[in-house]
Amino acid sequence: MKVALFVHCFFSDHFYGTETYTLQLAKNLQRLGHEVTVVTAVFQGEPARESLISRYTHDGVPVIVIDKNKAPHRNIAETYWQEEMRAPLRQILRELACDVVHVTHLINHTAVLLEEAKALRIPVVATLTDFFGFCYNNKLEAADGALCAGPSPSRSNCIACHLKAAAAPGTFAHRIAAHPALLNMTAVGIRAGYTTGLAPEATRLMAADIVNRPDVLFRAYQHYDAMIAPTAFLRDAYVRNGFDPTRLHLSHFGVDIDRAPKQPRSDGPLVIGFIGQLAAHKGVDLLLKAAAALPPETLRIKIHGPENQDPPYMAQLRALAGANTAFLGTFPSERIAAVLATFDVLAIPSTWYENSPLVLLNALATHTPVLVSDVQGLTEFLGDGKNGWSFRRGDLADLTAKLRQLAADAAATRATASHTSYDRDIAAMTHDVAAVYARVTSSRFAG
Repeated sequence: MKVALFVHCFFSDHFYGTETYTLQLAKNLQRLGHEVTVVTAVFQGEPARESLISRYTHDGVPVIVIDKNKAPHRNIAETYWQEEMRAPLRQILRELACDVVHVTHLINHTAVLLEEAKALRIPVVATLTDFFGFCYNNKLEAADGALCAGPSPSRSNCIACHLKAAAAPGTFAHRIAAHPALLNMTAVGIRAGYTTGLAPEATRLMAADIVNRPDVLFRAYQHYDAMIAPTAFLRDAYVRNGFDPTRLHLSHFGVDIDRAPKQPRSDGPLVIGFIGQLAAHKGVDLLLKAAAALPPETLRIKIHGPENQDPPYMAQLRALAGANTAFLGTFPSERIAAVLATFDVLAIPSTWYENSPLVLLNALATHTPVLVSDVQGLTEFLGDGKNGWSFRRGDLADLTAKLRQLAADAAATRATASHTSYDRDIAAMTHDVAAVYARVTSSRFAG
């Protein structure tokens, strides 16, 4: 079977969860005898390529790249539906003549990809790695930092998220964004101005793009023959926002990693590690604030992540860090087991829902217990006290209390490793995906 895997960005410049999932799936589909091509993009603003469409190979996987510098989005609508992408996507789909299109993220390709695949009668599958299909910021996090259920009927909550994200530091808009009640009032006013036509044209166009986004994507997602969700929570969130439950399939991610028993450490301060993006929604600042409230000799904090991702946030983290904190940068993916072996506990203090991050599964598979925010995309894999612990999302006092509890009896915390595990591997995950391919291809062309 010929498979085209569409992802928003890819190795070697981009190497987080969705990109890793896509690469691992591609390689395992190849092992099953399928012919696989990854189709990805260069974000506008990144170093440009010589042509709109170029090619390379990564780890034995053929890759086609669309340079978004040469087809940039010019407004909010074009971040989710960009007519200019139609011609290159059609060209690529015709060239590949694939039996199935599998989308692991639509950003950069936009939903015109689904329409083009439908026009060519190619079955289309998605792996849902976030809430892009209905949430403006993809994270189901409201502008005031609360967890969100999805777009309100008026979409004013989505407008508020846009206003917060677009507000430049030091501006009047940024001062408004700092006050949730005022921000929400402004969003409601913009929505009213859009409805009545009284708002300035630029404001009306902005509001229209945001108000229309959930409906445009909902219609486009009807082209998916199947959607794979890695957590029950993610699946249920799509169902609650109107998506067809019969097209949604639960399939937990798998990981391939050295599952040898963790070598015990009998003394010394408890080592708490973090691996991931150094961005505000990952909650690393919360972890450092909590650690600062404990005697420094009881803890060591190891932070692995790209220090150039968000310079202002990185400066904040450095200001919060004590002498017991080390910023250790990034590392090649093949070293993750070795890095996790240096942790007693992996912390995932995210402020958004998360969706079975691969670092969580890798930690459990290497017998590294976890300390996570109590959001369902994380706690779905957690037996509290058995393979890890949770704390109330964003609650500094609760996180501090949990860290104090773990550090007070470091030996008992380390002993949790003996009953921490995760057995599902990538081969099992890939067989699930291949079974979905078989189902959608047979049903599409039956008769």
